[in-house]
Amino acid sequence: MKQGWEYCQLEDVVKKGSSNISLNKIKGEDGEFPVFAAKGYVQNVSFFDQEEEYLAIIKDGAGIGRVSKHPSKSSVVATMQYLIPKKGFDINFIKYFLEGIDFEKHRSGSTIPHIYFKDYKSEKFPKVPLPEQQHIVSILDEAFSAIDKAKANTEQNLKNAAALFESYLQGVFSEIFHSNETKKIKELAKVVGGYSFKSKDFKKSGKYQVIRMGNVRPGIIRENENPVFIDKIDEKVLSRATLHPNDVIITQTGTKNKRDYGFTVIIEKTNYLLNQRIAAIRFTKLYLPKFFLYFSWTDLFKDQYFANETGTVGQGNVGIKAITDSKVPFIPLDQQEKIVEKIDTILVETQKLETIYQKKIDDLEELKKSILQKAFAGELKAEIAQKYDLKDTLNLAAEPTIK
Repeated sequence: MKQGWEYCQLEDVVKKGSSNISLNKIKGEDGEFPVFAAKGYVQNVSFFDQEEEYLAIIKDGAGIGRVSKHPSKSSVVATMQYLIPKKGFDINFIKYFLEGIDFEKHRSGSTIPHIYFKDYKSEKFPKVPLPEQQHIVSILDEAFSAIDKAKANTEQNLKNAAALFESYLQGVFSEIFHSNETKKIKELAKVVGGYSFKSKDFKKSGKYQVIRMGNVRPGIIRENENPVFIDKIDEKVLSRATLHPNDVIITQTGTKNKRDYGFTVIIEKTNYLLNQRIAAIRFTKLYLPKFFLYFSWTDLFKDQYFANETGTVGQGNVGIKAITDSKVPFIPLDQQEKIVEKIDTILVETQKLETIYQKKIDDLEELKKSILQKAFAGELKAEIAQKYDLKDTLNLAAEPTIK
């Protein structure tokens, strides 16, 4: 804390207010006054809760502690709480202060997280004159504008790197698929459906990990995503459900018309069991699992796979037959190996780029936190942009290329 600064508590700076607005209650409403929720603007209604501009903080559910500023004559839904500045305190100064608080330390609730004003109202707040508050805000605005621009550039380049790899993959396999013989998967592999394990048999640790939908992402087994295990298992079930190294597994259920499943990954371990709604594809020696893996990430495969989607509006399903009947390019094994080797190299390059960009994004977020800490400890300087080399940061994201 800065010597000479006076400090008060957050409750001396803002007054809290509650909302009883639910999305169901305002369904069909219309008017000139906006209502906001955690993700932003919802709709206009015929009434408003707040006469003047105010801050709102998410107090229930995902995103707890995220603060937003809203205009006069508007409202927020009940999962958010009003924080209304008291006289003598700048609303933007308060907003920056709140953004520097680690609300995780005030979190309660295991299933649905909550934060309560009573738990964070005692946070120490610098009681400085209004002109000084506004001066600090102007410095933070300049610094954060540069950081946000740098972050936006980096996020775009992160997307570009992934898109460039996808474009390369599409181009390679489009030429192969349309210029060579094709075969149905059932001619080259055995396809096995997952076993319907009973959830009551699951344990937090054990000999075999059961691979479920949430554990599978393109090219990745997320072992630590809600892991479940089985210790003892019937030999027949074990024989049927055990995954083998080089099996390619594919998820079969998700949201209809969204293509948020059909994820594929190659199995590399021996202690996995296959759960229902995931299929395993076991190729013969004529076909490289990794060649198929890369092909399965293209629209050439996805269009075939999702053409057979069934289910309700909310849930989509794809059956085993859609997998076995899907066509894949069939070329000699040595050619498959060469193509896989080339794609492996490109993928490594892409992942390196993505790692660099993600670290830049993480570093920028840490920089924001550091600046906020200095601001409210009285250590902020007007030349902060130069001190933190933000001008160089703006140029950190060159367009990705694949050689």
